[in-house]
Amino acid sequence: MATDPAAGRPIGDYALLSDRRCAALVSSEGSIDWFCRPRFDSPAVYGRLLDPDAGHWSIRPSGEFRSERAYIGDTFVLRTVFTTDTGTAHLIDALALGPSIEAETGVRLKLASRAPRATLRVLECTEGEVSIDFEFRPRPEYGLVSPVFTNVPGGILATGGPVRFVLTCPVPLDFSGGSATARFVLHRGEKLRFATQSAGLADDPPTAWTPEAVDAALEETLVGWQSWADAHPLWDGPLPHLVRRSVLVLEALRYQPTGAIVAAPTTSLPEAIGAGRNWDYRYVWIRDASFTIQALAAAGSTDEAIKFFEFITRAAAQYHPQNPLQIMFGIGGEHELSERELGHMSGWRGSRPVRIGNAAWLQPQLDVYGELLDAAWQVWPHLTHLDATARRFLTGVADAAADQWGRPDQGIWEMRGPPRHYTYSKLMCWVALDRAVKHAEVIEVEQRDAMIFGPDILASKELAPEDFAPVKLIPGWAAARDRVREAIEEHAWKPGIGAFGAAFDGEDLDASLLLLPAVGFLPGDDPRIISTVDVIAERLRDARGLILRYEPGIDGLDGEEGSFVMCTFWLAQAYALTGRPELALKAFHEAAACANDLGLMSEEIDTATGEMLGNYPQAFSHIGLINAAVAIRDAAG
Repeated sequence: MATDPAAGRPIGDYALLSDRRCAALVSSEGSIDWFCRPRFDSPAVYGRLLDPDAGHWSIRPSGEFRSERAYIGDTFVLRTVFTTDTGTAHLIDALALGPSIEAETGVRLKLASRAPRATLRVLECTEGEVSIDFEFRPRPEYGLVSPVFTNVPGGILATGGPVRFVLTCPVPLDFSGGSATARFVLHRGEKLRFATQSAGLADDPPTAWTPEAVDAALEETLVGWQSWADAHPLWDGPLPHLVRRSVLVLEALRYQPTGAIVAAPTTSLPEAIGAGRNWDYRYVWIRDASFTIQALAAAGSTDEAIKFFEFITRAAAQYHPQNPLQIMFGIGGEHELSERELGHMSGWRGSRPVRIGNAAWLQPQLDVYGELLDAAWQVWPHLTHLDATARRFLTGVADAAADQWGRPDQGIWEMRGPPRHYTYSKLMCWVALDRAVKHAEVIEVEQRDAMIFGPDILASKELAPEDFAPVKLIPGWAAARDRVREAIEEHAWKPGIGAFGAAFDGEDLDASLLLLPAVGFLPGDDPRIISTVDVIAERLRDARGLILRYEPGIDGLDGEEGSFVMCTFWLAQAYALTGRPELALKAFHEAAACANDLGLMSEEIDTATGEMLGNYPQAFSHIGLINAAVAIRDAAG
């Protein structure tokens, strides 16, 4: 039965479509309610997800119906089955990937390297007859533009805003109120093909596609996704179907031209309804880098891990050890990500403001140094070459960690209150220095002030290659690493609560410290680690077994956010690393239960209702699932 779009459909009701340039969200009732073209971070063309008047494209039965859905194989081609009192209809939805093979040469192409910027929708009646309501209501620029429709051969042209759309449509349409609508009856065996293609104002508008062209594009998309999946190994650990889907989600969130992976394809889905905790996640965070690369490499996606690492190092490249490193970037490598509010949009379930851009790009967050060098550490065994620019940049990252670790910052969770000496930030500076010391030969550290020469070397007229061994280039890093460790053990350990605290001041907790054993700061059998894991599980766990990021009331924002899916996977990982496999599996399954029927996960879960909250689907949650599954499998031997 239809749901009032103004009420805000449950986030988990949506399916993801992707062509590795942009994404669409399709409801179980056959409505595309979120779609940005031509990039993940472009203005929405359909935005009903965030405002009932911001555009959609709906194909659904006219009256009462039931729906079931599933992806076809290991793809992002969605089949929705509508069942009514009179018949059954199947709706196939996809964003076209383009060919997988070069027709003239037979050479295999990179997935979606020739995506045609087309949305495909194929409707077929398989039993009886079904009355269908069709509504095409694009609203470019986040709902600001109501385009003008013009009939063209095989469909209509929508003009208005920076992008024009051609809708391939085999049924006559009525134009009214900025919508193109139709009602028609489909009988058993009848099939209709719909498609949209887009072009910029400077380009000629595309022509409508023939039925054969739509079928061919759909087949290319099925083959493209399935071929990519088949080229990667099957998972031999817990919940293989969810791990497989999570790997696919990461690939669906990848921006093909650069290799960037967006945190999520949406903006402003709230962490708490009506509390203003609404952020734009259509960007790339360095914070995610080491977790992402670890997950991709563990899942057999080595080439994809290298591609993401190369994007991160190129986008972030700078050499200013005294200045904070920017924590996030646009999918094209952009640095300027200014935040603003869209006052004309009502927000999901009235959760204003709707934001585009993200002011967190201006925040200092010291943990990024560790995440970058840990990402390098994860991918180094697979690299055949590290160019001079990347080496110099990574050297600068280590220098920055050594220089800045003692400063306060905003922490991993981008607190918008005063800076503090967050334990996790210090921990990741330790990780940066530890990885730099251990793998200095890969960075190929240059001669510079950090070098220490003995008297015998200074007396030499010629220096032998061994005189430039990394051990002589990095004493400053090693000494700083030791100082960071001493500071954490002295100031972060809180005997009064029996745990490492969120910051050097206070005794509040932070779920990020579940990663202490995972990064190698202390072994899993250290009593302080076991106690920290247990205290976090006791004090940050909700009634559903899910973990909060931190204790309520300390982030300076209104309302209380939901439980954080990624942190619950961290708990499972920590249990595995502390030698408690039964608890690890229990926490893992509690977190995995947050996935919807398609295996997609949001950022958070409402502690009261169990409903999804936050941007969706969330790469961080899927990364957490993969890495926890790896820890559990490895702990089992």
